[in-house]
Amino acid sequence: MSRHVAIVTDSTAYLPQQAMERHRITSVPLTVVFGGRALEEGTEISAPSVAQALQKRKPVTTSRPSPEMFAAAYRSAADAGAAGIVSLHLSAELSGTYDAAVLAARDAPVPVRVVDSGMVAMALGFCALAAAETAESGGTLDETVAAAVERAEGTTAYFYVDTLDYLRRGGRIGAAQALFGSALAVKPLLQLDAGRIELREKVRTASKAIARLEEIAVERAGAGPVDIAVHHLAAGERAAALADRLRARVPGLKELYLSEVGAVIGAHTGPGLLGAVVSPR
Repeated sequence: MSRHVAIVTDSTAYLPQQAMERHRITSVPLTVVFGGRALEEGTEISAPSVAQALQKRKPVTTSRPSPEMFAAAYRSAADAGAAGIVSLHLSAELSGTYDAAVLAARDAPVPVRVVDSGMVAMALGFCALAAAETAESGGTLDETVAAAVERAEGTTAYFYVDTLDYLRRGGRIGAAQALFGSALAVKPLLQLDAGRIELREKVRTASKAIARLEEIAVERAGAGPVDIAVHHLAAGERAAALADRLRARVPGLKELYLSEVGAVIGAHTGPGLLGAVVSPR
């Protein structure tokens, strides 16, 4: 049986495949340009491949999906019986993905509400899940959008990177770019703020930075019901250890997702990324 409202997101949500299938969420892939080839994230190129290329200082760039790709996703949802679509995407401050979706929505066969989540990775994924759950319970187009926006407003994302160099090269640092020179001598902790990547703190060593990341996540989670995601790139042991500590320290934890980021985010953060997304219910 078809659902009244369909949910579309993009590949930077990094939702587990099982969750996407269970909630019938469609993902439109961004593209990674690597070795002279344009490859779709999630199917044609992996995060480890990007990490290896970056470590060898090979050029890696990314690009948004085309409006035509979104148009095809919207037509498919309409053909499957959707009367409306909520299209949720990574921050427009970081990518032109939102703009491409807006262009495609103008000619879609059913009403499409395109939402700039201001988020990325599972911070976006949690918004898509909230929208899907609302749609599944019979929510209207407006109610589904509202659920996603409310989840986005309560969600925070923090991350540690070994160096700001990759973010600087891709122009994704925002206001923190002015601090790039001095930050190179320390280990930066960053967060998403108003859709932009901002420098939150500078810590002297990697171990202290990761400990501080844990403390920030625990403080933000509080005692109420909360979902958490731990992301990494080429730092699986660090991520698993952080996830275990958060499970032990967050009393209201409902779901914890542990995953390596995809090729697109990996291309801009570099190997060694460790992130924590905190999303109260």
